[in-house]
Order: sequence, then C-alpha cells, then structure tokens
Amino acid sequence: MPVLRCKSVWFFSAGDEKAFFGFAEGIKAVREVSGEGDEILLQVVSRPSQASLRDLIALFYRYDIEMSQLRQFRSTSNRRWFQDPQKFWFEKVFRNDKKVA
Repeated sequence: MPVLRCKSVWFFSAGDEKAFFGFAEGIKAVREVSGEGDEILLQVVSRPSQASLRDLIALFYRYDIEMSQLRQFRSTSNRRWFQDPQKFWFEKVFRNDKKVA
C-alpha cells in the first residue's frame, strides 16, 4: 500500500488542522493517517477511485503538499482526465515526468 508523505503542513488554526484530518480520514482510499516527525503519512490503496483521487488532488493542492507523489496513481482508466494539461494540477503532478506524452 502506497504511503503519501505530507511534509511540514501549515495549519492556520486549530479548526484548520481539524479540517485537514477530517478531510484526509474521510477519503475512501485512505486506510490510515499517522505521523512521523514533521510528516503526516497517508496510507492509501494502490488504485484509488476517481472520486478518491480527485479528493487527494484537492487536499494536496489546498495544503500545498508535494503533488508529484500522486503521479503513481496514473492508470489507463484515468489518464485522459488525470493527465490533462488543461487541469490546474497538471504542472504540480506531472512536471519533470518523462512519461507525459
């Protein structure tokens, strides 16, 4: 099961922190949320649904987490929308990716 690393996440209030964990724990593909040093670790299923992947994109974008980690979830079934250069996340997920055609 892949582990996504959320390094040095900034929370601007206790409510913001609560919102982050509520959002992360509410994503169906996330199996476990834990901490290690200054990182929050999300253990995720290897093939998240489209809805879960969109939620991960939103969470990572909102909290400025390294989005290139999400690249590993590209598949033949989601490539068309996930790897679309017109999407707001494209550069953050696929920059420096040699497999982008």
